[in-house]
Amino acid sequence: MAATTAFLISIIFGPCVIRKLRELKIGQQLRSADECRDLYILHSEKAGTPTMGGIIILLSIVSSVLLWADLQNQYIVFTTIATLWFGGIGFIDDYIKLSKKRSKGLGILQKFLPQVAMGLVIGFWVYGDLHLGSRLDIPFLKDIVLNLGVFYIFFVMLVVVGCSNAVNLTDGLDGLAIGCTILVALTYTILSYVCGHAVFSKYLLIPFIPGAGELTIFCASILGAGLGFLWFNCFPASVFMGDIGSLALGGAIGTIAAFIKKELLLVIVGGIFVVEALSVILQVGSFRLRKGKRIFKVAPLHHHFQVSGWPESKVIVRFWIVGIILAVLTLATLKIR
Repeated sequence: MAATTAFLISIIFGPCVIRKLRELKIGQQLRSADECRDLYILHSEKAGTPTMGGIIILLSIVSSVLLWADLQNQYIVFTTIATLWFGGIGFIDDYIKLSKKRSKGLGILQKFLPQVAMGLVIGFWVYGDLHLGSRLDIPFLKDIVLNLGVFYIFFVMLVVVGCSNAVNLTDGLDGLAIGCTILVALTYTILSYVCGHAVFSKYLLIPFIPGAGELTIFCASILGAGLGFLWFNCFPASVFMGDIGSLALGGAIGTIAAFIKKELLLVIVGGIFVVEALSVILQVGSFRLRKGKRIFKVAPLHHHFQVSGWPESKVIVRFWIVGIILAVLTLATLKIR
């Protein structure tokens, strides 16, 4: 019902939000021709497409959670706060881009410091929780558990901040980021349920976390909101989510992963996000250390394939296919241990 509610809210209110964004002339700012001429040519027709559509996603998720979730559940409360916090950072970033008519918004420190602050808050809270602590499970291995001690706080911070920005970097083609997010949300819907179920967790030999099963509702809300937004964001997109949507979704997923102690599984199920982020890191590193030499034609990776001649729709669907395989592999870790 949470998924259905979020989907219906997206479908019903989406056109109204898109129309209002168009009236306010809140349109997409493209990279200039000087930054990347190839992308400028490929995406020129997208200029002016309404952005900040992440408002639809946040509205759908929060409304569904308020309606269906136990609002006294601490995991629900913290995840909702984290989602809105990262969404707020994205809103400010988008607002600066639009008001100053440029493709870059907040500075690096202005963007990362608030993210790091929230990541540390979540890390401290998880570390101090009796049911969570600093235990780190290793996928595919049931007898090997790492205890990171106080360093677990910083590990959680890296997971949350890294996931938020990885989703943000993936948001470059119509439906790409939201499609991959839907797959991750579906996977974590199942993982949250079994982690919060005493019988299933015992059978699967995974830690039982009382109350974490309520996060199933939050994940389902992300799933429904994502499907509703994809209705408008699929190729060719009528609206883009902007940083307000991508940062919020990534922050929510990273927070949920920490709460159900399935942080390392993000590397598998969110493999697309990981590869996209790594492609940017490698590109920047190569450019600086190798005196202007690049590894990819353009980073993130999806733009490399696009500039290489792949049609946009083919890049998107092939990334989705890989995402589906990774989601299945992630769920297999529940039994292959």
